[in-house]
Amino acid sequence: MAGIVRKSFDAADETRPFEDGKGRLDLLTTGGGPVGRAVFEPGWQWSKHVKPIAGTDSCMASHVGYVVSGRMKVVMDGGESAEYGAGDLMEVTPGHDAWVLGDEPCVAIDWSGFGDYAKPSGG
Repeated sequence: MAGIVRKSFDAADETRPFEDGKGRLDLLTTGGGPVGRAVFEPGWQWSKHVKPIAGTDSCMASHVGYVVSGRMKVVMDGGESAEYGAGDLMEVTPGHDAWVLGDEPCVAIDWSGFGDYAKPSGG
């Protein structure tokens, strides 16, 4: 592996669209594992736009990421909730739903939980 690597999310190694055109996940493969940039469009909700792809009752990914722009609310299966906005680091364990707040897309970078995110359960 090269000592210096440069990649761009605009030329991602893989792109996974969400249901109903409500956004996408752009993935880059790195020596340390996959890193993803998700663009969640206004109206996006995990239980509506990723659940049909994932095939689980709630999001079972563990996320450690950074919100670049927009706002999102995350609600754990047990009821605990938090809102995240631009500049926030987020750490969320498996077992949650989430949705975009407001009229602006929410853009997040995640270096922990996007490797299998929005990946069809058969694939």
